[in-house]
Amino acid sequence: MFQHNNARPHVVRICTQFLEPENVPVLPWPVHSPDTSPIEHVWDAQDQHVRQRVPVSANI
Repeated sequence: MFQHNNARPHVVRICTQFLEPENVPVLPWPVHSPDTSPIEHVWDAQDQHVRQRVPVSANI
């Protein structure tokens, strides 16, 4: 079972033509959105935590 986020590069004809003959089942999934991607919330929390550091970091 293969899962991708339905981004344009993943659903182009050449990609689907490759997966079909290989009998790779693709999990139906909504189009990628930051609202449906839980990792985006983790990155946001991490960013807020780093920005609140005292003293402020000298480099990124």
